[in-house]
Amino acid sequence: MSSHDATEVSGNDIAIVGMAGRFPGADSVGEFWELLRAGREGITRFGDEELAAAGVPEALRADPAYVRAHGILPDVDLFDTGFFEFTPAEAEVIDPQQRLFLQSCHTALEDAGYDPRRYDGLISVYGGAAINTYLQRHVLPSIDQTATSDHFKVMVGNDKDFLATRVSYKLDLRGPSYSVQTACSTSLVAIHLACQGLINGECDMALAGGVTVKLPQVRGYLYEEGAILSPDGRVRTFDADAGGTVLGNGVGIVVLKLLEDALDAGDTVHAVIKGTATNNDGSLKVSYAAPGKEGQAAVITEAHAVSGTDPGSVSYVEAHGTATRLGDPVEVSALTDAFRRGTPDTGFCAIGSLKSNVGHLDAAAGVAGVIKTALMLRHRSLVPTLHYERPNPAIDFAATPFYVNTETRPWEGEGPLRAGVSSFGIGGTNAHAILQEAPGQGPSEPSPREEQLLVLSAKTPTALDTLTDALADHFEADPGADIADAAYTLAMGRQAHRHRRAVICAGPAEAVRALRAARAESGRATGEAPAADGQRPFTPDPQLAGRALLDAVRTAWLDGAEVDWAGFYAGERRRRVPLPTYPFEGRRVWLEPPPEPAAAAPAEGPHPLLGANVSTLAEHRYATTLTGEEFFIADHRVEGRALKPAPAP
Repeated sequence: MSSHDATEVSGNDIAIVGMAGRFPGADSVGEFWELLRAGREGITRFGDEELAAAGVPEALRADPAYVRAHGILPDVDLFDTGFFEFTPAEAEVIDPQQRLFLQSCHTALEDAGYDPRRYDGLISVYGGAAINTYLQRHVLPSIDQTATSDHFKVMVGNDKDFLATRVSYKLDLRGPSYSVQTACSTSLVAIHLACQGLINGECDMALAGGVTVKLPQVRGYLYEEGAILSPDGRVRTFDADAGGTVLGNGVGIVVLKLLEDALDAGDTVHAVIKGTATNNDGSLKVSYAAPGKEGQAAVITEAHAVSGTDPGSVSYVEAHGTATRLGDPVEVSALTDAFRRGTPDTGFCAIGSLKSNVGHLDAAAGVAGVIKTALMLRHRSLVPTLHYERPNPAIDFAATPFYVNTETRPWEGEGPLRAGVSSFGIGGTNAHAILQEAPGQGPSEPSPREEQLLVLSAKTPTALDTLTDALADHFEADPGADIADAAYTLAMGRQAHRHRRAVICAGPAEAVRALRAARAESGRATGEAPAADGQRPFTPDPQLAGRALLDAVRTAWLDGAEVDWAGFYAGERRRRVPLPTYPFEGRRVWLEPPPEPAAAAPAEGPHPLLGANVSTLAEHRYATTLTGEEFFIADHRVEGRALKPAPAP
């Protein structure tokens, strides 16, 4: 039993102690929760002018089967080169998926309250990315790889092999670093491998997740009957009118530790991963890309077994939920088979899918499902699956343990709340995880100090001001925040940068006033550190106490000293708490492919009646717009009227 509350803690339990992400319609995990809670959709729908400006051909835009929807991420062309010490020339060759993954890993570690350079343990990275369309559309047309050096920089900047190791290099992480690729299930498989690494003692902390940025973002798609994409740009998971999904871009990262270690360290635990499982369908399905019921049921059953979970205690499942006519019934049938091994009950477990909100995020889909479920557990609240009105006739929900949740409402139950998260990849690699709400941790011990020292730093003065504003807003929105825990997290869990600010306060309200005043006036609350090799260590005088001690530490910090924060907080048991993270200052680093040379004369198509080639992998198709000025219409007149000739019999 845990000493933290009455919840049993297994040695294989994994704590989610930090999260970061960007999703369609949500630029942070906090915004993601607001989108989910409000039942909003983040998928973008484009107007004709937007698509025309993006280069979508008129004939394609006029096609009735063209669906103008995509889940996008703003500003993927921006990157903080200065923060991560890249030159713009280096950064513009790197896949934006790698850049976004790197930034998100840094954000996740700060959300967890850890500076990896001061963490006495091994930190691993497990992650994967989607197909690299930036390489295809921007890099290869722009860079001649004849020179070996050019070929090398293109390779390391764009191959999926270097996604995880780039993070390890830039953040100085010494644990195993693996790129993971299993199509749609990539990021949940990455989480599975991270859990195994922690349980096996290969690392002490792990970053796990995935990223998808498919270009161009401003685009739609041609609907094809029987394919996986929706006919109208809405994802109607489990609904009678479900016709497919919508593609989207996104990134998600979770920071994981053994639960026992996290509780002992005073980490904020958002949720607990009780167990995970992965497998493959093999050939027992209708095609390579089709879902496999037996494989899905087996992986869910295994996750229940390894986590010691009674299926009857699971009250929510975040489904893969692609809203395809084949996929949804297969998934519910597989879930039912797995649950029937433990319970005959019906209608007790909510089921949902975030794809109805943000679309299918490909390599980031699994981790997005985990983040959504962790947020629901943390807030003890179920959020709706959108666009569900009546059940798919191939799913008899009344005979299953499941019902589709369509509203935001309290999540209640006996014992700790539990949930399952599924992610299934094209090619048959399935993954399932069992999550449980975090054990109660209670408040921190009272601080021996009446006042606290809040320290902030950034690489530029503008970033420092932005961070100051964000921290003031945070305390204004949470007047009950533990100011001592916040001070501890800022001191112990943030890398010290050149531009610095420090204020002394007794509580959140005073912190807001002090931060806003320091932002407006600078003066003695703001300083600039010398270069790293000129910084001196500073250990507080043990004879000092109270305001005198805080003033001495503040002065040393602002002058650029390396403060011995561990010594400063010695003997205190504090918690690391989520606070505003570093505000990256992106600059545009983007290769634009050279314009195609103008042709001397319009290129002739295969036939005058064949226009733009809009073929897909499934079929050949051409889109043609006729104006009446074409010779075969203008010159073909019947009783003085121009008519399109009929085809020959």
